[in-house]
Formats: sequence, structure tokens, C-alpha cells
Amino acid sequence: MTTPAAAAPASFNRGILAVVGAFLIWGLLPLYLKPMHEVPALKIMSHRLLWCCLFVMTWLAWRGQLGNVRTALADGPTRLRLFFTALLISVNWIVYVWGVNSGHVLETSLGYFINPLVNVLLGVVILRERLNKAQWTAVAFAGLGVAWLTIQTGKLPWIALSLAISFGLYGLIRKLVKVDAIAGLGAETLLIAPFAAIYLGWLEYSGQGAFSHSTLVIDLMLFAGGFVTAIPLALFAFGARIIPYSTVGLIQYIGPTMQLLLGIFLYHEPFTATRAIGFAMIWMALVIYGGDGLLRSRRRPLGTAVPPEAATIK
Repeated sequence: MTTPAAAAPASFNRGILAVVGAFLIWGLLPLYLKPMHEVPALKIMSHRLLWCCLFVMTWLAWRGQLGNVRTALADGPTRLRLFFTALLISVNWIVYVWGVNSGHVLETSLGYFINPLVNVLLGVVILRERLNKAQWTAVAFAGLGVAWLTIQTGKLPWIALSLAISFGLYGLIRKLVKVDAIAGLGAETLLIAPFAAIYLGWLEYSGQGAFSHSTLVIDLMLFAGGFVTAIPLALFAFGARIIPYSTVGLIQYIGPTMQLLLGIFLYHEPFTATRAIGFAMIWMALVIYGGDGLLRSRRRPLGTAVPPEAATIK
């Protein structure tokens, strides 16, 4: 018989493995998307949205949790917020897919390095949260990094900023909507999936669709988009409720780090000295921000996990 003392470490280890698995999948997403580079980003996003909706709703039905989706959609303000988050995550997906398949894997990774600091700024502006000196210093370094990249390249890193801001706003609104991560995803995709279905149906009718008009491999990969979206979210939602928030905060950098390495070593995107300086400033910001978070987390009881509403999706 397993004692409670023995069960706690086992549960913690499962939580670690689940969260690491989620960010490994997210970090390897370019490997999934690159073979579909000839398929427009909007088509890929629509397939991902539609198949994800079917997969999640089937999962919830099997678990007997469809009532959670009905409850969320029955409330007018909650339904409106979930529709808005569905639009935000759709924009995030389109920009990410386009960025990866247009040879900007490094800039997509930059977006998810910046994202935690965008969350901090949103907390200050919208939630009226106060920052300590270390957090302000981190935000300043990140701002300098973005400014450096903008000045040196002559343009804003719009892909990175679009990803960071859209995902930051998504996470903020989902934090305010008291809906479970999986049920919330089901509600979001259910609200917007009809538009994706109509769009894909029109494309197929007009002979412009990607599904069944290309190779079998592409068809299977488009269908697999639902699993690629939902499985890491489920792993993240499971693990984030078990392990400490500070631990999740450190693990989350697995994803953009893997994307950065793929962009440099597999796809051979240029990582010039100019770009390295900008990234270094943002990494310094993350070191300061992460170190401050670790120090403050020691004041929390051991084993404090991420609040359920903190679980979001990529």
C-alpha cells in the first residue's frame, strides 16, 4: 500500500514530467509545421482549430465533463470573453504558423521569451499590480532589447511582439474567466469552429482546399493538428496544478530555447552579432525576473502549485 508520504514525491514527479512534456512538444512545433510550408497559414490554423475542437469535445464527452462547457457558454459575459480569447489565440496561431513557415523561427522564439515580461506589464496596466525594483529592471532590459533590434534592423520585431502580446492578453483574460483549462479550450473552439468549418468548406468546394488536394502525409498532418494542440495543453494543465509556480516558470523556457536552437542549427537562420545582443538583453531580463521569482517563491509554502486559472495554451 502506498503511503501519503510516498505518494507525494511520485505525484510531484508526474507533474514535472507532464509540464516538461508539454513544453517539449511546443518547442518541437516547427518540425511539425515546416513540412506544410506550402499550405497557407490561415488554412493550417483553420484545420488546427476544427480538429482540436472535435478532439477536445470528444475527450470531455468521454470524461463526462461536457456540462462544464455548457455552464461556461450559458453565462453571457463569460461567453463573450471566451469568444474574445478564441480570436486572440487564433491570431497567435496564424502569426506563429506564418512565422515558422516563412523562415522566422528565431523571431517566434523571441516572442515566447518576451511573453512573461509582457504579462508583467499587463498586470501593471490592467490589474494595477505593483512591481518591485528587480521586476522594473527586468522590464527595462527587455525594452532595451526590443529597441536595439528595432533600431539595428530598421523595423519592429512584429512577429515576436504579436505573439507575446496576443498570448499575454489571452492569458490575462483566461485568468479572469473562472473556467477549467480543458473546458475553456472546448468552449473557445466551439465558438469559433463554425467559422473555420465554413471557410474550409468553401475552399474545398472551390477547389482551393489543402485537405484531400495534396499528399496523404499533408492530410494526416492537418488532421493531427487537433492532437498537437490539445495534448500539450492537457499535460500542462495536469502538471501545473501539482508543481510550484516558480518551477513552471523555469520549465517554460524549454519551448523557446528549443525553437531558437532549431532556427540556428537546423534551419540555418542568421543569428548575427546584432541579433545576439538584442537576445542577450532580453535573456538578462529573464534572469533578473526569474531570480526575483525564485526568491519570492521561498516565502510560499512548499508545494504551492500554479492556480488553475493560470493554465493557458500555445
